[in-house]
Amino acid sequence: MIDRRVAAPRELPDWLLARGRPWVTNDEMESLLGVSPHEASRVAGRWHAKSLAFSPARGLQMLIPPEFRSWAAVPAMHFVDPMMKHLGHGYYIGYLSAAEIHGAAHQRPQVFQVVTGGRMGNREFGRVRVEFFSSNALASRPTITVNTPTGTLIVSTVETTVLDLVAHPRRGGGTSNVATVIGELLQDKKIGPRKLVEASEHYPVSVALRTGWLIEHVANLIGVHINLAGLHKRVAAQHEPTPLIASEPRRGPVCARWNVYINGEIEADL
Repeated sequence: MIDRRVAAPRELPDWLLARGRPWVTNDEMESLLGVSPHEASRVAGRWHAKSLAFSPARGLQMLIPPEFRSWAAVPAMHFVDPMMKHLGHGYYIGYLSAAEIHGAAHQRPQVFQVVTGGRMGNREFGRVRVEFFSSNALASRPTITVNTPTGTLIVSTVETTVLDLVAHPRRGGGTSNVATVIGELLQDKKIGPRKLVEASEHYPVSVALRTGWLIEHVANLIGVHINLAGLHKRVAAQHEPTPLIASEPRRGPVCARWNVYINGEIEADL
């Protein structure tokens, strides 16, 4: 524990940042400043007014380095992990936000998308917007840990990202934009066929069918080969065709290989 009264209240944010501490809890503030809980809240309020800090969750203060003070916040990648740990919620970064981290962000997402096992309302801090999606399957989905300027972040794997986007295309800007993301990942050889099979086991078969069709369709468009024999083997016993676009009627030709109704036009921007 750091000794009390290490700095004056107005100097504490920069004092902590200089020592590699990008956040502080209200309880720590009380100890560091030697003040009461009420006074610590007042100090935090003054920090907020001067864009020295913001509070993404009750009792947690994220400190704002000088380069981000015009934002009145820091990028979401800097604070989501400490915020979720402070709240005690599991999470991973998903959908287009994960795609961007994996290098496939044809259209930069306007919000930072977080999948969590808890129920959380969307949050906005200055120019930073965070959107939360609740999932009961959070613990089973493959993820990776990436480094950030303030620590680490849990992100869906490439394969989980693709399956999530296919399962919920509106969260990825529509099926055509999802196809564009898939194309960028294919061009960079980032989709692992074996990992895709393993990840697909945690999704409905209908999602795996759509994913197989979309990946092969886009691969053919851009002239890239990917071996999806393993994924096809997993879903080959599915007898009921599934629509490519789940929100549209079951109509149009059926792809016999993937048992998918081609019920909409896909226009990948590649």
